[in-house]
Amino acid sequence: MILGMSSILYTQIHVAISLIGIVTGFIVIFGMIAGRTLPKVTALFLTTTILTSVTGFFFPFHGMTPGIVVGILSLVVLLFTLIALYGKHLAGGWRRTFVITAVLAQYFNFFVLIVQSFEKVPSLHVLAPTGSEPAFKIAQGVALVVFVVLGAVADRKFRGALISYTFVGRQ
Repeated sequence: MILGMSSILYTQIHVAISLIGIVTGFIVIFGMIAGRTLPKVTALFLTTTILTSVTGFFFPFHGMTPGIVVGILSLVVLLFTLIALYGKHLAGGWRRTFVITAVLAQYFNFFVLIVQSFEKVPSLHVLAPTGSEPAFKIAQGVALVVFVVLGAVADRKFRGALISYTFVGRQ
């Protein structure tokens, strides 16, 4: 039991929240690349990404795990994302801070998706049962390169975007 729910139900809810965060994160990144602001999708991305980390802390674990470290890092990064967007309204260098931290938060979500996929999906687990095999390292390396490129392009393209909102839901 976790927070009054069966472990299976809690895991399903956590995974659903995580997948919503990942999908909306890509929408936000591609919106930045298109030079567009997407206030409602961005709010959903940030909310679900925060919830992904927070709900991850309630799983039973012993000691410090890589998942806990990524969750803590993600929350620290997301704090700066929230400050840049809602506190500083993307003024000056805060626009770049927003882009970098939003992409980094999305990368952390995707990183964990890859780890979990190799652990839970049988056909992937066969390729990398310990997580140190070449298939796993290649998947993580490709993901890192893709996110660096997406972040660089988003940073360049979003700089010229007209920011038309100051808080969630306002357009």
